[in-house]
Amino acid sequence: MFMKQFLSLSIVLTILLACGDSKSPSDFDFATRFESSKGLETATYDEVIEFYSELAEAYPSVRMYEMGPTDSGKKLNLVTFNPDRTFESEFHDRAQKNILLINNGIHPGESDGIDASMIFMRDLAQGNIPAPRNTIIAVIPTYNIGGALNRNSTSRTNQNGPLEYGFRGNARNFDLNRDFIKTDTKNAGSFAYLFHVLNPDLFIDTHVSNGADYQYTLTHLFTQHNKLGGSLGNYLQSEFMTQLEDSLNSKGWPVTPYVNVYNRTPESGFSQFFDAPRYSTGYTSLFNTLGMMVETHMLKPYKLRVEGTYELLKSFTYIADKDWETIKELRKIAFSNYTPGSDYPIAWSIDSSQTRILDFKGYEATMIPSKITGVNRLKYNTNKPFTKKVNYYDYYKPDRTIKVPEKYIVPAGWFQVIWELDNNDISMKKVVEDTVITAQVYTISNYETRQRPYEGHYPHYNTEVQVSVEEVIVKKGDYIIDTDQPGVRFLLETLEPMAVDSYFNWNYFDTILQQKEGFSSYVWEDMAEDFLKNNPEIKKAFEEKKASDPAFSQNWYLQLDWIHKQSPYYETSHLRYPIVRVGG
Repeated sequence: MFMKQFLSLSIVLTILLACGDSKSPSDFDFATRFESSKGLETATYDEVIEFYSELAEAYPSVRMYEMGPTDSGKKLNLVTFNPDRTFESEFHDRAQKNILLINNGIHPGESDGIDASMIFMRDLAQGNIPAPRNTIIAVIPTYNIGGALNRNSTSRTNQNGPLEYGFRGNARNFDLNRDFIKTDTKNAGSFAYLFHVLNPDLFIDTHVSNGADYQYTLTHLFTQHNKLGGSLGNYLQSEFMTQLEDSLNSKGWPVTPYVNVYNRTPESGFSQFFDAPRYSTGYTSLFNTLGMMVETHMLKPYKLRVEGTYELLKSFTYIADKDWETIKELRKIAFSNYTPGSDYPIAWSIDSSQTRILDFKGYEATMIPSKITGVNRLKYNTNKPFTKKVNYYDYYKPDRTIKVPEKYIVPAGWFQVIWELDNNDISMKKVVEDTVITAQVYTISNYETRQRPYEGHYPHYNTEVQVSVEEVIVKKGDYIIDTDQPGVRFLLETLEPMAVDSYFNWNYFDTILQQKEGFSSYVWEDMAEDFLKNNPEIKKAFEEKKASDPAFSQNWYLQLDWIHKQSPYYETSHLRYPIVRVGG
């Protein structure tokens, strides 16, 4: 359905462009604000859109599309470079080409990729640099449009330029790089639609880093290779990443893994950032897309950061183009990694037994007394650069696994979940008549809840479940979802309550955590007495609990409540997870 809509859009826009007044490239000035300001400024949102609109008008290899709404009220745009485009379809030869998706301006104050991508797409269109033969380039000019329109010069306290930039929060103050799974924003919904239309083989998200000081302008944050898994994960870490580092080093742009430290120096070693599914590359990896964030260093001049991002985009593209057949084949294999009955990791921790040694280019640092607080503070000395051997922890191991079921069944009433799954291209079938099946049922046995708001939620964590096998009534209109489909990892990460970014942990099911019916103690006292008389095993367990638990024995309400929860009067929906598993 999505592809048909997109192809129709492609044809309509091609017709509109063909019917307009034809203009030649010489009719336009494609110098960017970044270039005309000698690297001091970044383009405004309107300038970005005007630039790409004119580029598409001047060069048939470039097209621009509107792909869905955003919280700002403006449409999310997509720009493609594809010299082999036909009238019928943008992606007519997608089986013979890689698709690389570049996302910019998720945090509009980190605008380096916005400007670098404009120059990159222009240089491709004009033939200033070689065009990839086996790769279609797709660029989101500015993902966080609301943040880009909220332009200022002060909100990036630690950052060295540009003179003005956008704000991190979107039109509703969401951080969009925490929204890919929970989808609180129209931006995230449109991204999912766009992503599944393209089905990109590779993905780049452009950022600017916070944290330590060091010599590098460029750092990379590839999706965690153990989590990506299998031969695809091995290729990403041992081959693609190595090629990218070698290419950039040869061009005079040394690069290092993202320096994942805060208020300490990197010499003691640091770990790879673990990109959970809430983040862009964590989300894209669920569909076996090779993902990377480029993180330029905040303290380097803006001109250098944009130029470095531009060089990284070129190197990344040419490696993807050279290895396109390998990438296609490895992605194809990866989609068969998780089948019903196989183990799937839902929690990870650092494997400290495996490390990589980096020749890290940093600065000497000391702790000196703060003139403000009097407490020791960190101070880097940029006049004392060094190269030191540093331990880099980039291996993770599974802490917990679950068995992949054959199916999930989602009751029709949980419409938000159904919408999310549909928007992520998950195939579902409606139940046509009421039936009874044997299924695995989860009861939430424990969870903790964040005490401070986080991106519009109070998320749960450390969730535990009890599993029972029961006869379950499946009603007409409910949804059956087979796990034997490309989106199996998305299903597992969202529908398994113990997964870190599950829909349960993002509060989708909080209504099951509240007991709706209770008891009046003066009524239940007499009923409870009769219930214990008629159920001697429960009475024995009750007496044992009173004997072993002093707090319980001294609290009349806890005792009555405990008995109530063992009785038929206790509501079965309390703490019962509504989505059930079949097989596996």
